[in-house]
Amino acid sequence: MKTTGRRPRGARAPLALAIPALLAVAFLVLPLIGILARTQWGQLTDHLGSPGTTQALRLSLVVSFWSLGLSLLLGVPLAWLLARVSFPGKALVRSLVLLPMVLPPTVGGVALLLAFGRRGLLGPWLESTFGITFPFHTSGAVLAATFVAMPFLVISLEGALGGLRLRYEETAASLGASPVRVFLTVTLPMVAPGLIAGAALTWARALGEFGATITFAGNLPGTTQTLPLQVYLLLQDEPEAATSVSLLLLVIAMAVLIALRGRWTGTPSGRGREEPPPRPVDGTLPDASPSDRALPDGSFASAGAESSVPREDWALHAEVTGFTRLTLAAEPGTTIAVVGPNGAGKTTLLRALLGLTPRAHADLRLGDVDVTGLPPHRRHVAWVPQDGALFPHLSALANTAYGLRAQGVRRAEARRTAQQWLDRLGVGHLAHRRPAQLSGGQAQRVALARALAARPRLLVLDEPLAALDQTTKARVRHTLRSHLQGFGGVCLIVTHDPVEAVSLADRVLVLDEGRALQDASPAEVSRHPRSAWVARMLGRNAWPGTATAEGLALTAGGTLVVADTLPTGTEALAVIAPEAVAVHRERPGGSPRNVWPGTVREITASGSRLRVLITSDEAPDLVAEITPQAAAELGLADGTPVWTSVKATEVTAVAL
Repeated sequence: MKTTGRRPRGARAPLALAIPALLAVAFLVLPLIGILARTQWGQLTDHLGSPGTTQALRLSLVVSFWSLGLSLLLGVPLAWLLARVSFPGKALVRSLVLLPMVLPPTVGGVALLLAFGRRGLLGPWLESTFGITFPFHTSGAVLAATFVAMPFLVISLEGALGGLRLRYEETAASLGASPVRVFLTVTLPMVAPGLIAGAALTWARALGEFGATITFAGNLPGTTQTLPLQVYLLLQDEPEAATSVSLLLLVIAMAVLIALRGRWTGTPSGRGREEPPPRPVDGTLPDASPSDRALPDGSFASAGAESSVPREDWALHAEVTGFTRLTLAAEPGTTIAVVGPNGAGKTTLLRALLGLTPRAHADLRLGDVDVTGLPPHRRHVAWVPQDGALFPHLSALANTAYGLRAQGVRRAEARRTAQQWLDRLGVGHLAHRRPAQLSGGQAQRVALARALAARPRLLVLDEPLAALDQTTKARVRHTLRSHLQGFGGVCLIVTHDPVEAVSLADRVLVLDEGRALQDASPAEVSRHPRSAWVARMLGRNAWPGTATAEGLALTAGGTLVVADTLPTGTEALAVIAPEAVAVHRERPGGSPRNVWPGTVREITASGSRLRVLITSDEAPDLVAEITPQAAAELGLADGTPVWTSVKATEVTAVAL
């Protein structure tokens, strides 16, 4: 169906709401129209060019910009504290920040006078010790303007910080950046819209401040008489000139609001990634460099892929307590896949190793170095989050060099090493691009290059391939596997993909409710999974139960006959491959020991075969895998009654 491109017409507003809304608009607009209507346009230049007005304008600009600088110096750290740190009395501090916005300005001036005046709490001490006197001085006007204007900056920046995902800052810390460096190089650039909006509003509010200034600093021409105070004086003797100056302040305020376009809090840059560019049908990477060469599986390596990178070996030993409780030890060069259902403690484990969570604590030793008491940026544990968390304001090359620069490496050397890593992962020709200009696979390679370039002792990857399509997954998986082979530390990969676990890992660590159920080779876990979730992840049927003399009493009901019996009372998991399940339209005879009636509930395609979900009152839900031809011969469809059978020799009972 064609679309005309017109915006759909919304529902007509009820008159009971529309009329008061229009009255509100008129109420706000009429005073502004009054200024425009009463302005003596022919005398506007003379009014604005008078010595008193130009002097007041100059002073207003000085006061407003000093106020802006003071607000940035004090307000930016305060906004960060409110957005990032939990502490007792936080609600009270936020209320104190908002108070000047709702407090009458004259009351604010009185409060400043009682605090910093010559008879105030600090005034006598400031005057006797430093010779500083705020009342009737330009610095007093700056103080008054800062008091009423700084909340605009704090509120805008706190909102922007609240919308910025912590993942960017945590990733920067894992690359070796100190908290101050993270704040200056990652946080502030990414919340720049909110900071600019807050700064503009703060400056405009300071420029127009009147009540607190006249109460606290007085009204001395050339010293504290700002433009709003000049308007107040002109109203008594020259109302036409007051109107002209008011018009100037109105124009400045409107210009600020129009420039901000109503964005009071701003939007952190890079919160969403643009859609990746379309991928050619031949499966090659877009914009591939001529120096890239195709590998047999379709992945790419650049001409500089063989550049040597020094290798250091770091063994891993960790005692994790808290929500996740386990002991983890691995030799250098080991890759461990961490699997388990949602809430099993996988991410908690990674964050405990990074030192980023209070839910769990890791006594961590990397090689001969105990890093337990070190902050995240000094642990040399590099993290690649699921989305990569590339810094959107930096190019791929600057992203990759970030960790080296944070560790004190000179810029030229850091960029040279970063380019080598990008070349090794086949994205060297994209070094100049920003993250939004990269496809998903390209961005993931850059994120991996950034982590490896930082020279970590432990590498943790949180579902690094989850967001990629199947073609890109295979390509990146090959690249990842080839470069992990040369990594001298230990790598932990959280994954829900059995292909990743089998193809990338030397060991598979199975977690459930924070505890390790199994830590073995991929082959062992595939043959004898000790977790129902892992067995189902591998495509198997998995039923927990208790061993009896007759077989296995299933927790969900029914009894399963097994060939290899276990001691009575043993908690066990029965694992049955879907291809070992036979489906019949009539009750089968012969050798099967486990036979149940059931009903087909779902049929899905799996490659060249079909997976059939069968429910039964006598056994748990069962998945069978058959050919399309067999399904057609049996006449299977949703709701079809069938019989299922499983030979006792096809059941693997794993003691838990």
